[in-house]
Amino acid sequence: MPHTPLLTLARPIAVALAIATGALAVGGCIPIIMGGAVMGTFAATDRRTMGNQVEDQSIELKSSNRISGRYGDKGHVVINAYNRKVLLTGEVPNDAAKADAELQASTIENVRSVINELQVGPPSSLTTRSNDTLITGKVKASLIDAKDLFANAFLINTQRGTVYLMGRVTEREGKRAASIAAGVSGVTKVVKVFDYITEAELADLSKVKAEQDEAAKNAPGAK
Repeated sequence: MPHTPLLTLARPIAVALAIATGALAVGGCIPIIMGGAVMGTFAATDRRTMGNQVEDQSIELKSSNRISGRYGDKGHVVINAYNRKVLLTGEVPNDAAKADAELQASTIENVRSVINELQVGPPSSLTTRSNDTLITGKVKASLIDAKDLFANAFLINTQRGTVYLMGRVTEREGKRAASIAAGVSGVTKVVKVFDYITEAELADLSKVKAEQDEAAKNAPGAK
């Protein structure tokens, strides 16, 4: 398959390791991953509202359309949107391209802030990206194993061994998740990009979720 410069949008999930690694191996081409394993699917357990999940996927798509191909094969830009906050990671050829990518993302409708973590330098290799995917999976699995955390509250992105954590979490949850991620083999650094909520807000979210689950269980036709 001929090389075509593509923009990779990553929102890795725990059990997608084999799929993601396989996609990297086929023909040496990089797939476009939109907001999760399957574009258009939403997590009922996500702490964002369904509307915000839809909005974030829209922001990722619009950002992709603006940025994709702007830097040719010298750029590898990864876009994550969470609660209308955009995280830019990856590599661009120079400082002008880094500033341009931030400008393109910041002018998307409904984007409330942009965190620009782009590195100036050559694009990462396929081997590095494959390893980053494995690290993301290991971090996700470790969060699932932690009984005091709700793994679906976190969005994880790994670039060159640096793990970026996003989500609506309490300070306690954020510190705990960062500590767990830092202990995963291959992780060189952890960057927290959280929207913090209080313990009271978390309790309210949990109560609403429990009520929704109960309503779904008692809905006509529910087994």
